[in-house]
Amino acid sequence: MKNLPTVTMGLIAVSRDCFPVELSRTRREKVAAAAKKKKIDLIELDTVIENEADVLKALQEIADKKINALTVFLGNFGPEGPTTLLMQKFGGPVMLAAAAEETGEDLYGGRGDAYCGMLNASYNTGLRSLRPCIPDYPVGTAGGIADMIGNFHPVARTILGLKKLKIFSFGPRPHDFLACNAPIKPLYDLGVEIMENSELDLYDLYLSAEGSRDVDAIAEDMAKELGAGNTYPPLLKKLAQYESGLLAFLETNLGASDYGIFANKCWPSFEKYFTFVPCFVNSRLTARGMPVSCEVDIYGALSEYIAACATQSVPTLLDINNTVPADMVNAAGKKMKGYRQTDLFMGFHCGNTASSCLVNPAMKHQLIMHRLMEPDNDPDITRGTLEGRLKPSEITIFRLQSTADTTLRSYMAQGEILDIDPRSFGGIGVFGIKEMGRYYRHVLIEKRFPHHTAVAFAHAGKTLFEAVKMLGVEEIFYNQPKEERYGSENPFQ
Repeated sequence: MKNLPTVTMGLIAVSRDCFPVELSRTRREKVAAAAKKKKIDLIELDTVIENEADVLKALQEIADKKINALTVFLGNFGPEGPTTLLMQKFGGPVMLAAAAEETGEDLYGGRGDAYCGMLNASYNTGLRSLRPCIPDYPVGTAGGIADMIGNFHPVARTILGLKKLKIFSFGPRPHDFLACNAPIKPLYDLGVEIMENSELDLYDLYLSAEGSRDVDAIAEDMAKELGAGNTYPPLLKKLAQYESGLLAFLETNLGASDYGIFANKCWPSFEKYFTFVPCFVNSRLTARGMPVSCEVDIYGALSEYIAACATQSVPTLLDINNTVPADMVNAAGKKMKGYRQTDLFMGFHCGNTASSCLVNPAMKHQLIMHRLMEPDNDPDITRGTLEGRLKPSEITIFRLQSTADTTLRSYMAQGEILDIDPRSFGGIGVFGIKEMGRYYRHVLIEKRFPHHTAVAFAHAGKTLFEAVKMLGVEEIFYNQPKEERYGSENPFQ
């Protein structure tokens, strides 16, 4: 996936000047050795921070080694002022971790008191309005600290991606989908750029791509990807022209940003002018780490991109769409894996999920749009979806969303796509999430989240939760186990 940042993780030790500096240095070296053994990438910094002069020296070393994420390691108590000054001047994602005492045989000269020092460091991050990543138990010996750094890598990648991200939107949200509201102020607060364009701009970039050199090559690549699912070969050149136009627009307009994603209007006027649906193209760009959300869902595209950064795998955007009928549940037998009917729903969209995530993908037409736009004719302008059953997989549903009053909220819940035939159209699958029924009512409905959810094809809740915390989001929701009641849940069940 080409549209994601690469993390260059630095490991730097800090030392309070009334403690032996060699204690921090030696413990840092042990962490680096443990990380190497576990194949966790990091660059060990030579500088040990004891004072502000060391901060300046460290910043130069960080720049020289092109480090963009940092683990600050309290090998002993540590100097909280210079420690947090380094974090502030560095400006990138930072994790704070501290050394545990290794043995009861050396608690005089070899005692570091980093357990205490973490309290002071944390207090000072508040004074400087910093939001470092602090693991659930941020104190450990070398192997444990190395594991924390490994867990921090995808969190750091997510933060780095958002700092250099630009979202291109085309068209206003359809009137019937105002639920995908998108106040842009919180995007700027996150460091995300937004460039809003009209539907006419979208049509213009498509027309401008006619005759482009890469169109034929893109069409050939599309045919290769579809294989036996290439049901409309003559349509591919139009779709290739659209893909070429989007990529050229991104390259021309990326500006100061490094990564770009799209939120595009895809109906109802789109089909009349472009004479196809854009779903297959959306799926192909998403597979490269460049999500293209449907229905101008800006926060949906953002959520997909965050999921891609967190997992380094292809995400998708689906409707939390329909219930699973009782007869299908009863027939599923062991495939239910212990889920109840209310734990299930079908995730669906017209055809924007990448072929790598589908069983026997094929290009088809969009049935719902066909009913609306050409009900008395064979499918023509509604062709271009990529349809198939979603592959059984672990999943995390996720969304970062602004409310109408520009407050950021987020949710995440882990589950799986079950090996149950959804017996319906589109890109679709049967999802199982424990206590989904209660989660649906007391989070998704109660907190007024839109109908679209980003889907990561992995259990990524831990990374997503830490990343969203680092972004300063205070309201983060997840599916409560049955013995834990939601605040709005009636206790008299």
